[in-house]
Amino acid sequence: MATILDSLVGSCANKLKEIITEEVILILGIQEELAELQRKTELIHCCISDAEARRMEESAVDNWLGQLREVLYDVDDIIDLARFKGSILLTDHPSSSSRKSIACTGLSISTCFSNVQARHEVAAKIRSLNRKIENISKDRVFLTLKSTVPTGSSSVLRVRKSSHLLEPNIVGKEIIHACRKMVDLVLEHKGRKLYKLAIVGTGGVGKTTLAQKIYNDRKIKGSFNKKAWVCVSKVYSEASLLRELLRIMEVHHDQDESIGELQSKLEIAIKETSFFLVLDDMWQSDAWTNLLRIPLHAAEMGAILITTRNNIVALEIRVDHTYRVDLMSTDVGWELLWKSMNISESIELQTLQDVGIEIVRKCGCLPLAIKVIARVLASKEQTENEWKKILSKNAWFMNNLPNDLRGALYLSYDELPRHLKQCFLYCSVYPEDANIYRDDLTRMWIAEGFIEDHGGQLLEETADEYYYELIHRNLSSTRWEECFVGNPESLVGNTVSKLRRVSVVTDKNMVMLPSMDEVQYKVRTWKTSYEKPLRVDNSFFKRFPYLRVLDLTDSFVPSIPGCIGNLIHLRLLDLDGTNVSCLPESIGNLKNLQILNLERCVALHSLPSAITQLCNLRRLGLNYSPIYQVPKGIGKLEFLNDVEGFPVYGGSSNTKMQDGWNLEELAYLYQLRRLHMIKLERAAYRTTYPLLTDKGFLKFLYLWCTERTDEPYTEKDFSNIEKIFEQLIPPCNLEDLAIVKFFGRQYPFWIDSTHLAYVKSLHLFNCKFCMHLPPVGQLPNLKYLKIEGAAAVTIIGPEFAGHRASNLGRTVAFPKLEELLIRDMPNWEEWFFIDEATSTAKERVDDGDSAMPKEKALPPRMQILSRLRRLELSGCPKLKALPRQLAQINSLKEIELRWASSLKVVENFPLLSEMLLIATCQALEKVSNLPQVRELRVQDCPNLRLVEDLSTLEQLWLYEDMHEVSTLWVPGLQQQCRQHHGEDLDVYNWT
Repeated sequence: MATILDSLVGSCANKLKEIITEEVILILGIQEELAELQRKTELIHCCISDAEARRMEESAVDNWLGQLREVLYDVDDIIDLARFKGSILLTDHPSSSSRKSIACTGLSISTCFSNVQARHEVAAKIRSLNRKIENISKDRVFLTLKSTVPTGSSSVLRVRKSSHLLEPNIVGKEIIHACRKMVDLVLEHKGRKLYKLAIVGTGGVGKTTLAQKIYNDRKIKGSFNKKAWVCVSKVYSEASLLRELLRIMEVHHDQDESIGELQSKLEIAIKETSFFLVLDDMWQSDAWTNLLRIPLHAAEMGAILITTRNNIVALEIRVDHTYRVDLMSTDVGWELLWKSMNISESIELQTLQDVGIEIVRKCGCLPLAIKVIARVLASKEQTENEWKKILSKNAWFMNNLPNDLRGALYLSYDELPRHLKQCFLYCSVYPEDANIYRDDLTRMWIAEGFIEDHGGQLLEETADEYYYELIHRNLSSTRWEECFVGNPESLVGNTVSKLRRVSVVTDKNMVMLPSMDEVQYKVRTWKTSYEKPLRVDNSFFKRFPYLRVLDLTDSFVPSIPGCIGNLIHLRLLDLDGTNVSCLPESIGNLKNLQILNLERCVALHSLPSAITQLCNLRRLGLNYSPIYQVPKGIGKLEFLNDVEGFPVYGGSSNTKMQDGWNLEELAYLYQLRRLHMIKLERAAYRTTYPLLTDKGFLKFLYLWCTERTDEPYTEKDFSNIEKIFEQLIPPCNLEDLAIVKFFGRQYPFWIDSTHLAYVKSLHLFNCKFCMHLPPVGQLPNLKYLKIEGAAAVTIIGPEFAGHRASNLGRTVAFPKLEELLIRDMPNWEEWFFIDEATSTAKERVDDGDSAMPKEKALPPRMQILSRLRRLELSGCPKLKALPRQLAQINSLKEIELRWASSLKVVENFPLLSEMLLIATCQALEKVSNLPQVRELRVQDCPNLRLVEDLSTLEQLWLYEDMHEVSTLWVPGLQQQCRQHHGEDLDVYNWT
């Protein structure tokens, strides 16, 4: 399987149609050649669907498509070349732009020769391509193909976007019993040095699902100091595996450290502690026996859980217990199918059951195949006839496929719209089991030209929809012939010339590219894989003239040579984490560049002036790079919609280079979608510019100030920063807002329901001088709120909920908030939602006269935090009590209280349903009346002498410092558990 030619040929035809009338083509005088190329491309497009359908069974058709693919890539390249050459002529002769071509009258002989040479070069290449396509269309294979009218891509399902992974569907009693048994075995043998378990079974049978359920079990979570999950996969890098473990355990390590050094750091990290480690998808035992066994023996106690298809791996590792996952029964498979589709109507289930069971059997009763086919069925009408059509598809019977791609997996791929097929195949640039980050992947899709332009919507928004649709369909990537993942040194012969995408996976720090006898590489994507800092010399940039995506993240790049300006096809350049100190002015030649990532470049202090010539730039990433000099004119980049690390400056703008960008330069960036500004304290206050309100696409806004440490702020400083923030009024469509290190004394007026009506996430970090929190309780769509470091706040009162005398009619506060985190509040003493004295006073009415003045009438009863699931308070040493209104929240599942050393009582939470965690609350004396809590965790609460009325408690986790004082109340909890459940309470050491 290779590039989806239906998508590629359609893209080329559309580009040719658009470019023919552009000035850059008129000035070259090659309209006729391009029109002929467009006609032939569209002719072939009509037959692509039939060829794609026959390629798997007919090798001649597959070979024909391979030849066509090579030519289409050249067509795509010639479009870029024509635009590039034409733009140079247009720049040299702007007054001639309206003419079809430029005569040589009045020009020097050398200039005239240069112009003619450019036209001849492009025209000759186009004629050569026309001849190649002509030959392809005369091939006998082409004559047998059925012609159909090309159709546009089908619409993408609008699925719910979530930052949280959904828990996999768990059906059948077997997996539940297996999970309980293995968790009990782990806890029973916890005292051992190393206890090893294995889950064995064929691919797709549910090994990883069972391992995830064990890994996420609450008993496991609280029994070990450290937990880690790593995928080992068939081909893995030892260094990469060790780095991933160290990353999860938050241990600092350098990219160039040897395997021995990494092992030593791992050994130190787990010494005299306990850990639970999952090694997922192990194909061979040496990852344990040769790499991890010795350093992990340093732990005081540990448990290892492996998943593998091969029982021999489990034997070689000498596991203590093996659980074999068998195929599902058809009944359980049918249950998984309809639950995965959220079918709940009993009549519908009865109608579909017989054909559904047949589909389950076609899937071989494999959970993975069933869940994938469920997404295909979900896109169809829920009728027996539609399901029977799926059952009779030819895709079930394709034989020329690897075993793990046959049946349901290939059918689900075959049912994808063509634009999603191309995006799906591109995922093969990632090594197996690699972490794929949405933003990185979607940017690459855009750079490769896979994202179709829908009027009125940014490409980035469309790309996100593609991504979520693939996730929704439960699809994962596989290997394809155009893509190579590994060490390029192993490539030989003609293989190199056919490659279009290379992902480098090697432990070597220098890759020697194989010789190609002066033939240039036609690779379009080059991606490094973070194994070691790949050393890239200047010759590298000369070898890949057709690159569209160049990702050198964390590579050793000493400098960027001027010849990078010759990469005229380049759309994405990622230099994140490299040691580049400057960029050449020739970067201005990259007119097609859309994404430029320069984050974490610690040696990069300035940007070249030519960066303002990147007319198609869509993203500029500068976060965590010490940029001190930037060119004036970023506002000219009209397509720029994603800027991270925008350094603000308010000084004179009379020079080409300046210490940062003025806020006024944002005025013309109408497509901004994500904006991260830093050093806002340097901005100048001006009232004449609507800086952000007209940015209709803006969804993510991050406003950072730099904290002053050398001297105190003056009254002028306070006033200036407040004025600066007042003019940063966001558009009403904003969804994510962060304000960091703001040092004004009051928050900007626009933090209210009028201006932030669609905000879902709000983070206020280290705003140390604001004495009151803003009225965010009235934000109608807020789901996540995090407040950190509000050092001046002593009281959180009704204003936080948005309850004031002027809005007494409002009865709902925080209507959609799901998570509330308040941290590092050293002076916070009181928290209430409505005035306690007013709310408890009795309304005395005598002969129609109220006992209290009319203006002090009671506010109506408020509905507060009706959807809150999780509450975390941390680092609040002066907070004395929790608000009584929290007891009314029926959605509350978890409360975490840490370092609240003045809190004396936690009681009367009748609806809290899952967990209460209390740590370092030294004044706490009493925990009472939590009848639905199932798990209690306690650490460093030396005065906690009473814990009662936890009638449904199932698990009690006690840190070692609680063993003595807990003897006062653990017996009572044990007795209570026996009365309600007939068994002892599970008490665990919280380590």
